[in-house]
Amino acid sequence: MKHILIIEDDKGIAELEKDYLEANGFAVSIEVDGIKGQEQALRQPFDLILLDIMLPGQDGFQICRHIREHKNIPVLLVSAKQEDIDKIRGLGLGADDYIVKPFSPNELVARVKAHLARYDRLTARETSKSVLQYGDLEIDESARRVFIAGKEIALANKEFELLLFLAKNPDMVFSKETLFDRVWGTESLGETATVSVHVNRIRDKIETDSAKPKYIETVWGAGYRFRSR
Repeated sequence: MKHILIIEDDKGIAELEKDYLEANGFAVSIEVDGIKGQEQALRQPFDLILLDIMLPGQDGFQICRHIREHKNIPVLLVSAKQEDIDKIRGLGLGADDYIVKPFSPNELVARVKAHLARYDRLTARETSKSVLQYGDLEIDESARRVFIAGKEIALANKEFELLLFLAKNPDMVFSKETLFDRVWGTESLGETATVSVHVNRIRDKIETDSAKPKYIETVWGAGYRFRSR
């Protein structure tokens, strides 16, 4: 269930928004003070924030800026202000939308759903690009981190690059010479035997039994292959 935070000092409007959102399957929390709302937004794992501009304690523009410094979730500004300068300022601070009061509750729900769907699509796309998952093995390319069954495994730079290359080309056999060229490249001033050394080190770290590897398979006389299943 998606959890939405409403930061709105008008309790009547906040409760109306909450009723419609809950009727559409969302969990909803309300804060009527700007400072407390900002604290909640930064501390709790909300999926979307509905943020009024005119708030006691701290205005919505300041809150939006602080949220954007720490989180990338959708933020929808809600305000009675209709001036273009306020809309431009809000969007420039990182807000995803600007909704002018009074508005139809059904329109609000529709915009919330649209922004959540868009965020989910973008998140899924980024995850698919940067994270490779094979069984218990997870390789986060952008963060250069490797996990086995949720536990992080420390790999040296070339170990990570070798594992990543193999994992991005599953079920293909690569000779030691090819792997040496692809991973070490212009630094190729050593022996191809270093590939075997690095493979053994990787196995020691990611395999349950390095003598019977699950992920990096030796193809005798040909090279190595990363098994996708």
